Amino acid sequence: MASHDKDLDPVLDKDGVRLTVDDAIATVTLTNPAKRNAQSPALWRALTQAGRSLPGSVRVVVLRAEGQSFSAGLDRQAFTPEGFDGEPSFIDLARGSEAELDATIAEYQEAFTWWRRSDIVSIAAVQGHAIGAGFQLALACDLRVVADDVQFAMRETSLGLVPDLTGTHPLVGLVGYARALEICATGRFVLAEEAERTGLANLAVPAEQLDAAVGDLASALLAAPRDAVIETKALLRGAQERTYEEQRTAERASQARRLRDLAGVGD
Repeated sequence: MASHDKDLDPVLDKDGVRLTVDDAIATVTLTNPAKRNAQSPALWRALTQAGRSLPGSVRVVVLRAEGQSFSAGLDRQAFTPEGFDGEPSFIDLARGSEAELDATIAEYQEAFTWWRRSDIVSIAAVQGHAIGAGFQLALACDLRVVADDVQFAMRETSLGLVPDLTGTHPLVGLVGYARALEICATGRFVLAEEAERTGLANLAVPAEQLDAAVGDLASALLAAPRDAVIETKALLRGAQERTYEEQRTAERASQARRLRDLAGVGD
């Protein structure tokens, strides 16, 4: 998949993010291995743009990264007085109004929200370090396939901050409150075996098999009819917020829509 991705003409290629589309599969690649794919506001805007640039034909989105690390997290330049060129530094943001700070963080979060759209299934292919914002970007996807050298860590708390790039909700949903708290509060590494055992990863494979495993999973996802996958995803996404009886009702309504559609019966 890595070489195939480079053979395609990119739909988007800017600020450390490349988007390519091959019919029903889109690939978003982090392309700054020299900095271990460290993240910045410019990268987040590019990720948001990638989500908005997906053609309607896309059913599966693969998120991958060049180099030995998926993403080492937030570029530490963000914490310097000068910040990034053309960007307000985090120190400047902290001195602004509460409303301005909230709006800025909300804009950053948009790079992490679209991966769970109902019309696509997203897969993160994760190797090496996935730290802080890198961990949260992997958590933003529906599914995660990891290499056996993966090292997840949530380091925000040790910096005096909190994870604020939408990672806390999926983390608790995947591993439970107690383990999520322990992972975040200690900042320790979660390796491949634990990631797979606790549900953080759907599959852990040797690093050289990562692209092939993700390709196999993408093909399997495409084998089912698109509308059935969309309805199933919506059912499962809402299950945690619904009661048992509400979920039963939602299942019936979804199945009725599918049966009417298959029978060619209009609403």
